[in-house]
Amino acid sequence: MIESIDTSLIDWSRAQFALTAIYHWIFVPLTLGLGIVQAVMETIYYKTGNEFWKKTAQFWMKIFGINFAIGVATGLILEFEFGANWSNYSWFVGDIFGAPLAIEGILAFFMEATFIAVMFFGWNKVSKGFHLVSTWLTIVGATLSALWILIANAWMQFPAGMQFNPDVVRNEMFDFWAVALSPVAINKFFHTVLSGWLVGGMFVVGIACWYLLKKKETKFALASIKIGAAFGLIASLLLLWTGDGSAYQVTQKQPMKLAAMEGLYEGGNGVGVVGIGVLNPSKKSYNDGVDPFLFKLEIPKLLSFLGERDFNAYIPGITNLIEGGYQTNQGTTALSAKEKIAKGQLAIKALADYRQAKKNKDEVAAKAYRATLDENFAYFGYGYIKSPEDLIPPIGLTFYSFRIMVILGGFFILLFLIATWLSYKDKFEGKRWLQWVCLWSIPLAYIAGQAGWIVAEVGRQPWAIQDILPVSAAISKLNTSSVQLTFFIFLALFTILLIAEIGIMVKAIKKGPQVSEQ
Repeated sequence: MIESIDTSLIDWSRAQFALTAIYHWIFVPLTLGLGIVQAVMETIYYKTGNEFWKKTAQFWMKIFGINFAIGVATGLILEFEFGANWSNYSWFVGDIFGAPLAIEGILAFFMEATFIAVMFFGWNKVSKGFHLVSTWLTIVGATLSALWILIANAWMQFPAGMQFNPDVVRNEMFDFWAVALSPVAINKFFHTVLSGWLVGGMFVVGIACWYLLKKKETKFALASIKIGAAFGLIASLLLLWTGDGSAYQVTQKQPMKLAAMEGLYEGGNGVGVVGIGVLNPSKKSYNDGVDPFLFKLEIPKLLSFLGERDFNAYIPGITNLIEGGYQTNQGTTALSAKEKIAKGQLAIKALADYRQAKKNKDEVAAKAYRATLDENFAYFGYGYIKSPEDLIPPIGLTFYSFRIMVILGGFFILLFLIATWLSYKDKFEGKRWLQWVCLWSIPLAYIAGQAGWIVAEVGRQPWAIQDILPVSAAISKLNTSSVQLTFFIFLALFTILLIAEIGIMVKAIKKGPQVSEQ
C-alpha cells in the first residue's frame, strides 16, 4: 500500500508545501480583511450619496484587486501539490478531503468570479444598489472559499465523519455534516478569518498613516483610520474568544501539540501557562532529566482552565504522553506511545491479511482480520512511526511561534484601542509617533498570522492526518532532486510575484485616491 520513503524527500516535500502555503497566506488575509473595509465604505456611499466615499472605496478596491489576483495563483498551485507531492495522502483520504475543496471551487470561487467583475467594472453600468450587493457578494464568496478550505484543514487536525474501507484502502465519508460542522472546523474558520480581518484593519490604518506623515490626502486618511481602527479592534477582541476556543479544542483533540506549545514535559493538575520563557537548548530528549527552561514566567493554573474549564484539571506533558499510564479526565488510562505503535502495526498487518484472505476467498478469515483492523484502526497511523520520539513535534518552533502570535495579539488590541479612541476624538492627526507605530505594524500583522499557522501545522507533526496518517506515509514516490528543483522554481516565482505586487501597490498608493480635501 504505502512504502517507506527516504527522509530527504519528506523534508523537501514538506518544505515545498510550507513555502507555497506561507506565500499564499501573505495574500489571503488582506483579501479577507480589506474586502470588508471597502464594502463598508461603499455602503456609506450608498446611504449618503457622498462622492468622497465612492472614491475612498474605489481606492481600497484597487488595492484589493491587486492582492486578490496574485493570491489566486498561489492558491491553485497549493491544491495541485496534493496530487503531485502527496499522492498517497490523496488516495487514502481523497474521497473526504476532496469534497470541501470541490465545493470551494464550484460554489465559492465561481461566486467570486461572477461578482468581482461587476464590482470592478460596473460602477457606471449597474445601479448603486446592485453594485453594492455585488461587492458584498464578492467578499462573501472569498470568505466561503476560506470556509471550505479551512474545513478541509480542520479535518486533517481532527478526522471525523469517516470510515475506512479496506477493500479499496481508502477512507470514505459517511457523515458530511460531521466533517463540515466539527468543532475544530468552526473554531478554525472564525479564528483564521478574524486574523485576516485584523490584517485588513491594520493595513488600512497603516497606509492611511503614511498619508498623514506625508501631509497629503488628510481627509481620506482620517476617514479610513476611523473605519480601519474600529474594524481592527473588533477583530482583535473577537480573536481572544476564538483563541480560547482553539486552546480548548487543541487540548481535547491534539494534546501533544498543546504540550509543544507550552514546552510542557511533565504535566499535572493545575498547570499554568508560560507567559514568557526561554527554552533550554541542552534538553535533547523527553526523558533526559534536563530542565526544559532556562527561564520562565508562568500564570498559575491557567492552562488547566483553558484546556479543561477546570483550574485543577490534569494536563499531560510530552513525557506523560509518550510513557502513558496516567488517568485522563475522561476516566480512562492513557496508552503509551509504544502501545499505540503496536496497535498501529497490528492494524496494518490485519489490513494486509484481510486483503489476502479476500483474494483467497476465505470469508471466515477475512471477517476475523476485519474485526482486528476495526478494533485497532484508531491507531493505524502509529504503525508507521519508527520511534516514540518521532511523535514529538519541533518544540522550539512551536513554542516561540505561539508566543509571538499571542504577544502580538495583545499588542494589536492595545494599538487599535488607542487608534480608535483618538480617531473618534479627532486627535489622531497630531500623533506622529502613533502614525509611525501604525505604519510599521503592518508587517507585524502578517507575522502574527504566519506564526499562528506555524503553530497549527508544525505543532501537529508528524501527522498529515492526526493519528491516521503520518507525513512519512503520505508522500509521493518522487526523485528528491525533482522536488528540490521545483522548490527553487516556486521560490523564485513566488518572490517575483510578491515583489511585483508590492511594486504595483506602492505605485497605486503613491498616486493616491485623489479625493477632494473639501
